[in-house]
Amino acid sequence: MGSEAHVTEKEARALAEASRETEWAKPSFCKELFLGRFRLDLIHPHPKPDPALAEKGERFLAKLREYCETLDGSVIEREDRIPDDYVKGLAELGCFGIKIPEEYGGLGLSQAAYNRALMLVGGVHPSIGVLLSAHQSIGVPEPLKLAGTPEQKQKFLPRCAKGAVTAFLLTEPDVGSDPARMASTAVPTEDGEAYELDGVKLWTTNGVVAELVVVMARVPKSDGHRGGISAFIVEVDSPGITIERRNSFMGLRGIENGVTRFHKVRVPKENLVGREGEGLKIALTTLNAGRLSIPAVCTAAGKWALKIAREWSNARVQWGQPVGKHGAVASKLAFMAATTYALEAMLDLSAQMSDEERNDIRIEAALAKLWASEMACLIGDELVQIRGGRGYETAESLAARGERAVPAEQLVRDLRINRIFEGSSEIMRLLVAREAVDAHLQAAGDLANPEADRKSKARAAAKASGFYAKWLPQLVTGKGQLPTSFREFGPLGTHLRYVERTARKLARSTFYGMARWQAGLEKRQGFLGRIVDTGAELFAMSAACVRAEMLRADDAEQGAAAYELADVFCQQARLRIEKLLDGLFSNTDDVDYKLAKSTLDGRYTWLEAGVIDPSEGTGPWIATWLPGPSKEENVARRYLPSTREKPGPAKKTAAAARTTRKRTTTSRTRSTGSTRSTRKNTEK
Repeated sequence: MGSEAHVTEKEARALAEASRETEWAKPSFCKELFLGRFRLDLIHPHPKPDPALAEKGERFLAKLREYCETLDGSVIEREDRIPDDYVKGLAELGCFGIKIPEEYGGLGLSQAAYNRALMLVGGVHPSIGVLLSAHQSIGVPEPLKLAGTPEQKQKFLPRCAKGAVTAFLLTEPDVGSDPARMASTAVPTEDGEAYELDGVKLWTTNGVVAELVVVMARVPKSDGHRGGISAFIVEVDSPGITIERRNSFMGLRGIENGVTRFHKVRVPKENLVGREGEGLKIALTTLNAGRLSIPAVCTAAGKWALKIAREWSNARVQWGQPVGKHGAVASKLAFMAATTYALEAMLDLSAQMSDEERNDIRIEAALAKLWASEMACLIGDELVQIRGGRGYETAESLAARGERAVPAEQLVRDLRINRIFEGSSEIMRLLVAREAVDAHLQAAGDLANPEADRKSKARAAAKASGFYAKWLPQLVTGKGQLPTSFREFGPLGTHLRYVERTARKLARSTFYGMARWQAGLEKRQGFLGRIVDTGAELFAMSAACVRAEMLRADDAEQGAAAYELADVFCQQARLRIEKLLDGLFSNTDDVDYKLAKSTLDGRYTWLEAGVIDPSEGTGPWIATWLPGPSKEENVARRYLPSTREKPGPAKKTAAAARTTRKRTTTSRTRSTGSTRSTRKNTEK
């Protein structure tokens, strides 16, 4: 273990609270939903992109698709690396600066276009999507756009757009979702011009190949320094940085994820992002839109899985008819089709709201990440089941014996990490729950404070009664009880009425939980998880219906098909919701916790007898580390030459750089034409 100090639960909670965005300057559809208010006006009519920006995005996506069709994902899977020339081509297209403003050499495209780009490159291999999203969603560009100074943006964003790969370094060997225990330090130097960075960071996605990284480290509080966890931009070629190893995983075999050690690394004070102590708040704000990269990847997975399942279920004949016409498989196809439609609906709605900047989407993005990652895994599992033995067989093995190389098992392996990346599902439920009950906590005051005395609780109760006297009556009746409500949605109106009614029921249930457990509610993670999962399903239903109506208005034929998909999805979602609601107060949570405690205490170790544990004796559960210079070989490498400024002729302007990139891309596209033809002929 490093040099981190012991941190109490109270201290950890205080840091988490201090890192939250506490203001709600803009409306939030999902925040209102959890309060029992169905604000359909916040998402309907469905927001649409600026026509000029959308056309610009379509031109880029067309070029990207053409380039992606020349790439072979099986090479990445087989060699466990993304080839350098693949990355070079992506950089020439501008893929490392999709959302970076044009004034800094980027493409200046929308979140919606960015999501679609991730879907395209992920179709080649998901590791490419991870490379680009770890760089742009949580790497250097996004924190700088949000909190960087003009000088920092001018210095670093053009390099990021050009292809300087970046990464975000927060996790440590013994620090995950609880950053209060962070051991990495950034100590101000005596001359006041820099910080000296020490520590070890784990699971540094892109860290092995990064040129720039955002590092979270603790600044000691001292005279002139407010201290706290802070964000720094660090040049990876700085003396004292060692990439000690490249990690291997269940899936994402091309991912460049490693262990990075910092030993007395000098970081100029100009590289501090924001103020000291604002690092976690910057990170969480960055993730508001950054989390949408995972729903994009999951939506792409759903689309591909549905295509394979449909084609296979028509081609495979058993008992005299295609397997897709047998009820057991048909129900799986219906689930995959309806859920994939909802995945895209939720993703696109969230992305358009992000681009529109009219709503606060912190809850929407978190719910999209949570729900998409869970549902995509179910879709992947269903695809393997439909494919049977061929689903479990690798694509390489299938091809070797002359069959279509369908990497269904790879899909399951690659999708699994999305329930852990950027906040595990369990952490996401707690994060959303905290935001969902924010109004209650503000109203309850010391009632929700486990350390408050009786007098304080009594005063808080009097204050809370005023809030609830106005709020609770609003939950009794609503538009969901009127048969004529939402009639513009035709047959989908019944589902929107259900959403409205259920939102009020969900809010009442949350209140009952607050009243019953008060300060103990935060310990009721099963209850809170069901509240959040219900909200996610209601958000998905709302997005599905709003998207169907938008498509109907644009194209009657496609709109009719969308209405069918939305209707079936909503029926499926309602069954899941009813199960969640039934489980709020009728469950085995208490006995489960008691049994888990006994398990941890070793009461049932006899149950583990009779097996062999091959991991015994291979090492500690958590690797120890000590501050100091590295004793390992530096395994860092680069896809592209360094973008760091060197003495010489004046740099090109951003416009000239884009012109050069355009010419190079055109030349590259022509030269790869024969490759595409060869690949397509081979597939045939």
